[in-house]
Amino acid sequence: MHIHEVITMKNKSELIMNNHASVRNLISWLFGITVFAIGLLNMFWGNDFGFGILIILLSLVYFPPFNTMLKVKTGLSIPGVIKIFIGIFILWAALGVGELFGKIDLMMMDFIE
Repeated sequence: MHIHEVITMKNKSELIMNNHASVRNLISWLFGITVFAIGLLNMFWGNDFGFGILIILLSLVYFPPFNTMLKVKTGLSIPGVIKIFIGIFILWAALGVGELFGKIDLMMMDFIE
């Protein structure tokens, strides 16, 4: 192998790694915004202000700037596996126990009237 081929292969692998990180960040942002919205719904239309606050606080783990700040301040980061378990808990609590779709209906009725 020539040095040029080695450099090109290294650049391609770095590009692929950067693309994977970008996709993970995008997914994290989208899920964080969704969870944040679920928290707001629970606070204002679900008669469960405390649960809504908990969901909003849990949504922070999905925002990349929060993860960066956590890493800088404490030296700790939240592993992806933990984020997946938190996400499953949030979805289970919001969709199953929290009756999310009923709360969305209540919110829509407020906006229509």
